Amino acid sequence: MRSILLTILLSGFVLLGVSSCATVPAKPLSTGELRLLSISIPEKENIKVYYPFVVNIHFEGDGNPEIRTACFSFSGEGPQCFKVTNVNYGSPGTIKVQILTKNAGARLLECYVLYIRDGKVQPTNVVKTYLHFTPQ
Repeated sequence: MRSILLTILLSGFVLLGVSSCATVPAKPLSTGELRLLSISIPEKENIKVYYPFVVNIHFEGDGNPEIRTACFSFSGEGPQCFKVTNVNYGSPGTIKVQILTKNAGARLLECYVLYIRDGKVQPTNVVKTYLHFTPQ
């Protein structure tokens, strides 16, 4: 009897976990909107503190929005904003930015972008990834 209850309880936790990870289709972009999809770091294994590294931010946008800067928070520190070095308006598009950090260890990297929409500076949604920074 006890094993049956335990099995039912564990099944409920698994179903809850799976349903919380399910993705909801994103609503269509409105005019001039920029939406971040993901973030990737090509040299993820070789990142050292105080040395710049490239971050690729993948996005979808209505038209070719003017992208100003990309802002990053490292595990709650920041945000620190960096100049965008390259924008590729593809499908999806890619924003390249060089950033650096001053603290070693495992860190959550969060990113958003500031862009011009209807003549005003607007922030995008936030995308995240986990990194491990090694000392020099």
